[in-house]
Amino acid sequence: MKKAAIYVHIPFCLAKCRYCTFNSYAGLHPLQERYVEALVREIAESARTEAPLRASSVYLGGGTPTVLSTNLLGRILNACAQQFAVVGDAEITIEANPGTVEPSHLFDLRALGVNRLSVGVQSFDDKLLGLLGRLHDAARAAETYHQARKAGFDNISLDLIYGLPTQSLSQWETDLSTAVDLRPEHLSLYCLSVEQGTTLAGLIAGGELSSPDPDLAAAMYERAEDLLAAAGYVHYEISNWALSGRECQHNTTYWLNRPYLGFGAGAHSYSGEFRYHNVLSPEEYVQRVESRQEIVGGREKIDRATELSETMIMGLRLCRGVSFSEFEERFAASFVQIYGDQMREMIELGLLDVNGSGVRLTPRGRLLGNDVFERFLPLGID
Repeated sequence: MKKAAIYVHIPFCLAKCRYCTFNSYAGLHPLQERYVEALVREIAESARTEAPLRASSVYLGGGTPTVLSTNLLGRILNACAQQFAVVGDAEITIEANPGTVEPSHLFDLRALGVNRLSVGVQSFDDKLLGLLGRLHDAARAAETYHQARKAGFDNISLDLIYGLPTQSLSQWETDLSTAVDLRPEHLSLYCLSVEQGTTLAGLIAGGELSSPDPDLAAAMYERAEDLLAAAGYVHYEISNWALSGRECQHNTTYWLNRPYLGFGAGAHSYSGEFRYHNVLSPEEYVQRVESRQEIVGGREKIDRATELSETMIMGLRLCRGVSFSEFEERFAASFVQIYGDQMREMIELGLLDVNGSGVRLTPRGRLLGNDVFERFLPLGID
């Protein structure tokens, strides 16, 4: 039976954060029930058209999935369980923002089978939270974490952002220390990317905020590596740390370039041979499902050169790197034969490290990851 990860996109938010470019929307509350009904229909239709599928993980992302009622979330999870063979120990994750989950809601989520909570804290500094346009404060973030523990969640991930305008290294160290003191199983640390069209980009362009300092952001990243290593967290992917055995299984599917199915507005899927995505607009998505029209907004065939390239680029995000034996088993070709030139060049620059089992980014390579990834783009690969 084919194995894949399942992603379900929930595009609803209480408010749009200043930095956000995700496919998420405030003010669409009246659409929620129709949207969930459309999701259930899409999941059922996919199960009829796909080969029998064993789901290794289920991830509800957004947006803010926890703005949906427990009843609606239960319908989504039930549809996944009914249509696919969800393995008994499957990791079932839901994203949540502090302030969108009350204690009773958290207990209900555990009763539904959700066993991993990803909390969008972003910072424990109230001024920085205000700058980002977040609706919660630091106290509410900590309160949500403790409430989740009381509800029985023993696998919690916290998201933090660094490299913010006005953010100092000491503020970042305080955020890290606060997070470590809570002792979540997982931490995702993301460097702010100022994207065109966001409120934050407009504030910077208008001179109301200073542009982020890339050198300071690099120092923050290095400080995180040191502090989290000392606290016992394993750095397993460029932006992710976990206590031993608590690495995110769902996202690891992406980094290993393995198949996944996405449901909902704008969701992406990858079969190994094709990649496709649904239409972006939640309203259009619902209308198309209801009228039985095509919901796929784009599709591409993944040729060998692209699969090679993406396996390398995604695999190098993992701190363990790319295994020579796994690469050669997958592609029936020698790693050195295909990528020997790039490997030697990156080693000479101090960006890659190689041992008998594989190749991985060096600490400097993690800071300059995009420069390394460019060398593995699908140009002239046979």
